[in-house]
Amino acid sequence: MALTRDFRETVQADVKRDPAFRRGILSDAMESLLAGEVALGKELLRDYINATVGFPKLAAQTKIHAKTLHQMFGPNGNPTARNLFEIVAYLQRSEGVRFEVRPARAALRTKRRPATRRAKQAVRGR
Repeated sequence: MALTRDFRETVQADVKRDPAFRRGILSDAMESLLAGEVALGKELLRDYINATVGFPKLAAQTKIHAKTLHQMFGPNGNPTARNLFEIVAYLQRSEGVRFEVRPARAALRTKRRPATRRAKQAVRGR
């Protein structure tokens, strides 16, 4: 377990030292949540909160008890959408960033050329 502790301490030190890394952790957490990887998203948010604002300050700002916040971001936690979005809004303000959701085209899609009349007839067997 010492390895895990050292890793978390290293990540927390990097988060405190490097603003781009800190924003990257927050961004990865949001992307994970949006991709349906809820466990990973919650874990990243928990690590981000621990390394930045801390749960006591987040509790004071969101009016959600610190113990409840810890439970929400634990392995069995299930935060409500209202609480999660309130927390994300506060984290965005405190970090000075704003996340946007934009539609993206699937990478595997290709544009189809419209079938010509001759091609349609060939498919029908004419």
